[in-house]
Amino acid sequence: MKTKVSKALTQPVAGLALLAMVATTYPSPSWAQVPAPATTVQENVEYTLGGGDRIRINVFEVPEYSGDYQIPPGGDLYLPLIGRVVIRGLTQNQAAELITTRYARFLRRPIVTVSLIAPRPINVIVSGEVVSPGSYTVGLQGGAGDNPGVQYPTIISALNLAEGVTLAADLRQVQLRRPQGGNLPVKVYSVDLTQLVRTGTVDHDLTLRDGDAIFIPTATSINLAELRQFASASFAVPANRPRTVTVVGEVNRPGSYVVTGGGVSTAAATDQGGNQGGANNNGLPTVTRAIQLAGGITSDADIRSILIRRPTKSGTEHSINVNLWDLLKTGDVNQDTLVQEGDTIVIGTATDVNPAEATELADANFSPATIPVSVVGEVKTPGVLNLPPNTPMNQAILSAGGFNNARARRNTVELVRLNPDGTVTRRNIETNFEQGINEQTNPRLRANDIVVVNRSGIARIGDTLGTALGPLGGVINILRFIGF
Repeated sequence: MKTKVSKALTQPVAGLALLAMVATTYPSPSWAQVPAPATTVQENVEYTLGGGDRIRINVFEVPEYSGDYQIPPGGDLYLPLIGRVVIRGLTQNQAAELITTRYARFLRRPIVTVSLIAPRPINVIVSGEVVSPGSYTVGLQGGAGDNPGVQYPTIISALNLAEGVTLAADLRQVQLRRPQGGNLPVKVYSVDLTQLVRTGTVDHDLTLRDGDAIFIPTATSINLAELRQFASASFAVPANRPRTVTVVGEVNRPGSYVVTGGGVSTAAATDQGGNQGGANNNGLPTVTRAIQLAGGITSDADIRSILIRRPTKSGTEHSINVNLWDLLKTGDVNQDTLVQEGDTIVIGTATDVNPAEATELADANFSPATIPVSVVGEVKTPGVLNLPPNTPMNQAILSAGGFNNARARRNTVELVRLNPDGTVTRRNIETNFEQGINEQTNPRLRANDIVVVNRSGIARIGDTLGTALGPLGGVINILRFIGF
């Protein structure tokens, strides 16, 4: 035996084969597999064979028993002389040891090595809070020869195939469920992907095996700071992915809009400068971008209590409260949270609007740059005006040139307003240019409001006489205009 071993070691190929047999018989302690509890991550670094793998079996100095094989789906190989051998679920060393044992019945001290030529693809299931749940095939890297190692795909790879996690995901309790085969129970690993983002600890990105199932649970609560932090993670939905959201309430154009990072777009809307596509070309798909696309907030919007209704994959709905006033006053950018597909943004009506705050809001990026207001009737330059939001009625009349002194009724004007529900309200307002903004005598105007300055009583009588008396009536109007 010593002579044969010495002879084998003098030949490079034979020496390698013998060393492989010795390594199989006396494995290194680093190869030992320790079962991992469900609350920790423990990687199994050895590749286990299965259906679809291409392997090379070499029986030393017996070439007629050596050859390349592709393992069938069931994992059963039929080898010369020894017949059926089940190697599914075994490592390469374990398979070599099993085949060696079987050949030992017919050969004296057989030396067998098993090498992986081409690994099979890994099939995994991804479910829960991902954009596209389903079954995916993930490729492996590696091979045989001088570099027999296998590069396993990771959880991140599978999440990217599923188009990223949603904003309703609980990244602290990602579950990986791994079948053990036979009657053994499914092993469950718990992975905290937040640590991967915060510390770059790759140990938490568990590598995958064929048949694994990844489940992303729905978060029970939403942390706005974490949403923005994880938005740039490699497993998050790409910022430039279009998402359809609905914006209702106190905005100038309620409806559904497509929002993307780098801008907002819709088939029917243009931005404040008249350019289709909305905001500028950089940034994240946030609440303020959606509000911009919806024409900006109205003068009655309650920006302290904006509600986001977010559907989840579990069939429930998250309710997220956003305070854009904190964004303006303290610079809390987390309040301008990201939106996702299917979100509904509800802008409530403020019960009491502070005029000073209204003026400050007019300069916010989620307020429209201008609003269209019509001033018609007895003013010097009637027509449609583009005015800053929250413009008071008195200022709108002055922007139209002021009252037509000879004909306007100065004490009252009429305000015609189209309401969001499609109804129209008309109200007479007593004018007082000396008072500040208030709902009684100098209300703030909304987009598409119409201010009607009616004729005075004298002008109405003069017009009636002019119509009745013909040319003589026209002379009477001229005399009245010049003061006679």
